[in-house]
Amino acid sequence: MQNRGVPHTTTSPAQRVPGRDRPAVRPALDRGRGLLGPALALIHSGRAPTRSVLTSELAVTRATAGAIAAELEALGLVAVDPRPSGSGRGRPSHRLAVAPGGPVVLAAQLHADGFSVALAGLGGTLGEPVDRPLPRTADPEEVLRAVAEAGARLVAASPRRCLGAALAVPTPVTDSGGRALAAMYLDWPSGTPVRDLFAAAVAGALPGLPTAVANDANLAALAEHRHGAGCGARHLLYVTSGHRGVGGALVVDGRLHTGSDGLALEVGQLTVDPGGRPCPCGRRGCLDVEADPPALLAAAGVTPGPAEPLLEAARAVVRAASHDPVARAAVDRVVECLGAGLAGMVNILNPDRIVLGGIHLDLLAAAPERLPAVVAERCLWGRSAGVPVLPAALERPDLTGAAELAWQPFLDDPQSTAAG
Repeated sequence: MQNRGVPHTTTSPAQRVPGRDRPAVRPALDRGRGLLGPALALIHSGRAPTRSVLTSELAVTRATAGAIAAELEALGLVAVDPRPSGSGRGRPSHRLAVAPGGPVVLAAQLHADGFSVALAGLGGTLGEPVDRPLPRTADPEEVLRAVAEAGARLVAASPRRCLGAALAVPTPVTDSGGRALAAMYLDWPSGTPVRDLFAAAVAGALPGLPTAVANDANLAALAEHRHGAGCGARHLLYVTSGHRGVGGALVVDGRLHTGSDGLALEVGQLTVDPGGRPCPCGRRGCLDVEADPPALLAAAGVTPGPAEPLLEAARAVVRAASHDPVARAAVDRVVECLGAGLAGMVNILNPDRIVLGGIHLDLLAAAPERLPAVVAERCLWGRSAGVPVLPAALERPDLTGAAELAWQPFLDDPQSTAAG
């Protein structure tokens, strides 16, 4: 995306480079104009908490880093605190943070039990989510209209400007056409044009907002890599199951590996028990149906109530495993299936970290030694592979990931936030 003209900004004495006047700052900003996006991304992810760190990460002069920070502050995206950072080493440096009252985006998530919406600022900060049941009809247009209307109510109640909206969905979504290919847990037909339908729904409720849609596991992985347990990993494998089915994603050097059309890492279709439970895909024993909440509930002989979320019911089984032999056996069975699936992925992908979300992080807590041991036993490289298996750190990674998707155009081009 091409940079737009830089608006004139007013710089306070505390923001000026010592010993220099305003005309000297403009050339510094001119040199750093192309680095506004990388700088905002560093501050957004917490990797540049001070101006000195920003200077080092961008490999620029202090004057250029100061001008970049001042411009991001003028755009209302960053807060620059001129008080020393208190590091105690070297020259004191200004502290940098995302602007607490800055703009937000609308993050939305669809799952088998309902949908959620929240407003999200920079820095991975998520407002209080609103959770709602799905409409009685499975019609995609009706469902997405309900999501957009719930989001519009949040936007109307907030004093902060909303820049965009993004949706996480439990299905692979093609990059080329924005079509949901396997929304079986939403009972949508294959090929549903979810990107266009979401854009139309948002246009009806919040005219003018740019929109985006992507797979929920992909977005959760991106969120965990930027703000959670995946920070610092070069090859992060993320695997999760929140309601039905199993999702996975791979982040390589900070970028999602999505394949030729956005359909990579459909880990739920790995076969872990050829004689196992029937899968909606037509086969048996897929990870999708052997390591999700319904699989755990079935193994424990538990039938949740009609209004009880599957994830909460499954978590109750995990909690009961500490004193109930039936629940313990159910947990052990699903742990074996999950471990077998993870080992297969390790053999193919060779990640340096595995992060588990949804019911899988609860299974890891219930079997902190056995689950990694199953992975090691079934992995081609055995224990020498040494892949850490960690629980996800974010409370709502799918929603946080949807926020990342909505923020991405503005992280690429911070000056575009000045439009409108």
